[in-house]
Amino acid sequence: MEYRQLGYSGLMVPVLSFGTGTFGGKGELFKAWGETNVKEASRLIDICLEHGVNFFDTADIYSTGASEEILGAALKGRREKVLIATKATFRFGEGVNNVGSSRYHLIESCEASLKRLGTDHIDLYQMHGFDATTPIDETLRALDNLVQSGKVRYIGCSNFSGWHLMKSLSISEKYGLERYISYQAYYSLIGRDYEAELMPLAIDQRIGTMVWSPLGWGRLTGKIDRNNPIPAVSRLHATADFGPPVDNEFLFDVVDVLKDISKETGKTIPQISINWLLQRPTVANVIIGARDEKQLLDNLGAAGWKLSDDHIKRLDQVTKRTLPYPYWHQRGFEERNPYPVAY
Repeated sequence: MEYRQLGYSGLMVPVLSFGTGTFGGKGELFKAWGETNVKEASRLIDICLEHGVNFFDTADIYSTGASEEILGAALKGRREKVLIATKATFRFGEGVNNVGSSRYHLIESCEASLKRLGTDHIDLYQMHGFDATTPIDETLRALDNLVQSGKVRYIGCSNFSGWHLMKSLSISEKYGLERYISYQAYYSLIGRDYEAELMPLAIDQRIGTMVWSPLGWGRLTGKIDRNNPIPAVSRLHATADFGPPVDNEFLFDVVDVLKDISKETGKTIPQISINWLLQRPTVANVIIGARDEKQLLDNLGAAGWKLSDDHIKRLDQVTKRTLPYPYWHQRGFEERNPYPVAY
């Protein structure tokens, strides 16, 4: 397993981590993802550790805390061998203060996550979304206090706009507070919006990217193509309101190229899709998920090899899309304003 530095920090992480959104299965969204119990989770974690994957990502809202509880139980007796990342910010409880990134909510959330995980510290504590009503310095001071207390080792964020992240980094610098070292991004062959603004920002500010949903919300599993469209009964339908829309013809064009490359390399479509991400600038880690051992082993096969330059060029070309303004305009001034990747 390859390990990379996570952003501007000394923390080394495997290029693949295991996402535990399938643990628990509480609620409509998470039941559609999976219903992994403690025994099943323990086996999946065994396989991860055997392959050098010692990084596990969860969140307090995943199955209303059940994901954290199951992960903690499955890691019992081997906490010192792993890194744990979890998240807070989204609503957890009915109270008026049970949401957001206020000092009140973050301290309450962190303490509750520690208890559910059965640990005394969280290796990477991430803001799950941006809270525009709480002063940014309040959020960062609360996170700084959690780091100073030893309850959190590093901090990161997810789903921020570029200016949200840059303003947060500026406030951290101004007041000498802990800074976000990572950004957890939705990024895939069929979802390359991250490249427009957030990737250049991450390069400039040395932010490590952790990718979530690398298979495009389940569309790049190899089960969907021109002859096998999305079935009438599918978790994609159950979670449609939570995931980004993708034009079918665009998806099929991408899958056509993936199938050709699969034949040439002997790798599966998911493995190729994840490997492409591992070659992108700023990407330190790709979060893989699995409901069973077969899925997990297939996803683990995405590491340890590299797509050829020709394969990457073909995938880049078929997934090329017109950028939103002002990014398409800025491409006309690449002489002095170069982009990190060809889009």
